[in-house]
Amino acid sequence: MKILVCISHVPDTTTKIKFEGNGDTLDKSGVTFVINPYCEYGLSRAIGFREEGKNVSITALSVGGPEVEPTLRKALAIGADDAVRISAHPNDSALVARQIYNYVEGKEFSVIFTGKESIDFNGSMVPGMLAEYLGWSFVSFATHMEMTGEESAVLHREVDGGYEVVEARLPIVVSCQKGISEWRIPNMRGIMAARKKPLAVVSPSEEVADTLSTIKFDYPPAKEACTYIEPDNAARLVDELVSKGLI
Repeated sequence: MKILVCISHVPDTTTKIKFEGNGDTLDKSGVTFVINPYCEYGLSRAIGFREEGKNVSITALSVGGPEVEPTLRKALAIGADDAVRISAHPNDSALVARQIYNYVEGKEFSVIFTGKESIDFNGSMVPGMLAEYLGWSFVSFATHMEMTGEESAVLHREVDGGYEVVEARLPIVVSCQKGISEWRIPNMRGIMAARKKPLAVVSPSEEVADTLSTIKFDYPPAKEACTYIEPDNAARLVDELVSKGLI
């Protein structure tokens, strides 16, 4: 079974965000980039299938420039068999989904794992678009996945107040979140092996142009000072809530 794991190259969650110029570009100086945590759940689940005795081949894929290659190398160190970088600027969800689709077509993948979203743009659009382009089954926000044969799988997905259980036929696109697996730390053997694993660079298809451009990034508004109201002063509490349009 061939599994493709889509990897987003994102700033570490502890990064202090700064912007350049008029605020339309992230200042990347001093920023540490990592595998998107939700994508890493998908990679870990793919490796889990192998540990369960299934014959799987795992390819890690990322859309981006040469700067994403260390992130792909980490995916190789964790356990992917090979990696692919599609050399396109990933600033548009439709463009990214289409580039992945063009790579996948004709390659007989059975499962494509993505993160439920990337932690920088939080768009959560690429997996659904990709499944639509491919005409595949799609399960979003998956917290559990088990293969029930060569052509089907049972998955759990999070819903309000609990989870639902669905059965889907392969091939399938699955967007992953916490619960589907646990993160893995690459060991020294994996790090050394990653240096020799293939990392292919693929030219982007030219049929899709960027349809999205960034006008400006901005910081969230600063928190207002906390107003303390005495427990026995309910009238003032009501006045405050009314003045803020909350009731």
